[in-house]
Amino acid sequence: MKILISNDDGYLSPGIAALARVAAEFGEVVVVAPDRDRSGASNSLTLDRPLTVRTAPGGFRYVNGTPTDCVHLAITGLLGFRPDLVLSGINDGANMGDDTIYSGTVAAAMEGYQLGVPAIAFSLARRGFEQLELAAGVARRVVQAFVAQPFPEPVLLNVNIPGRPAAEGPVLQLTRLGKRHFAEPIIRATNPRDEPIWWIGPAGAAKDAGPGTDFHAVDTGHVSITPLNIDLTGYRQMDRVGAWLAQA
Repeated sequence: MKILISNDDGYLSPGIAALARVAAEFGEVVVVAPDRDRSGASNSLTLDRPLTVRTAPGGFRYVNGTPTDCVHLAITGLLGFRPDLVLSGINDGANMGDDTIYSGTVAAAMEGYQLGVPAIAFSLARRGFEQLELAAGVARRVVQAFVAQPFPEPVLLNVNIPGRPAAEGPVLQLTRLGKRHFAEPIIRATNPRDEPIWWIGPAGAAKDAGPGTDFHAVDTGHVSITPLNIDLTGYRQMDRVGAWLAQA
């Protein structure tokens, strides 16, 4: 099995090193990751300049672009072969609910999925990597399950690992995405030249976080596994918009 690994924290992240070690137990591993932290890059592609790819002493390749750039380059020609599986992470922080829209970690996996390769994104809910070995163990379980019983078609899985596991150990739970409240307001500050600058405010608190959601699973010390797709069609509004168009 040939496994492509990327992330959004950059090629120097402890999370991607741990994921590469785990993946090496199951096949040939190639790492192509951003040259720096690109958290929040979502699915952006760099189209206004060429990209460079360099190789670190440990063999990881790094790109001066986004997570999506990395996976796109790798699959569409850089590697010279098509991977059997794309893994992304292990991210420093959760990617649940609405966060998946902005997440570079999820985007890296999603790019593999869009190019027809099964993909799994891994995120560790508690920042700081104190529970990195726990996260690596979960990644091992998930990849092992995939290798033992691969899906007949490409699949995109979003895996979130609790920072504090339940007393009996983390259970793998099938979940759906929860939802947050609206984001907090932007934060105004001033730079050394006394000019106004703006920081994006923090994400809102969890709103839809009941049983069955990714938020609930992680909050109770278990692993959330959510299958994702990319069809953004608003099916519930098709009839309403159709009636509206008929009157236009």
